[in-house]
Amino acid sequence: MTDACTVWFNPRCSKCRQTRDLLAERDAPAEYREYLADAPTRAELTTLMRQLGIDDPRAMMRTGEAVYAEQGLDAVSGSALLDAIVEHPILLERPIVVLGDRAVIARPPERVQELLG
Repeated sequence: MTDACTVWFNPRCSKCRQTRDLLAERDAPAEYREYLADAPTRAELTTLMRQLGIDDPRAMMRTGEAVYAEQGLDAVSGSALLDAIVEHPILLERPIVVLGDRAVIARPPERVQELLG
């Protein structure tokens, strides 16, 4: 594999660190985007949904986060959920690994192998 994958990464997350270790073991080049410090744009989230093959933003959200309940996000859908992730990037599930035009939510971290082949 010569192309680097992009990992939407939170260094405090054990699944993110496990995914990083799996990629290193496979000598897979990777770029790590700390999305809490470098929040995604709405356009990036739309692209990410396409890469993940999902229609509902909720499929890439951490619905157990306090802000999810505080914002009443269980009662909204579509673009309002994307706006919520832009405003509160903690809502984005992690890690998400992107390679080319495909992506996986690496939970469990071994799912990254679906991209690496």
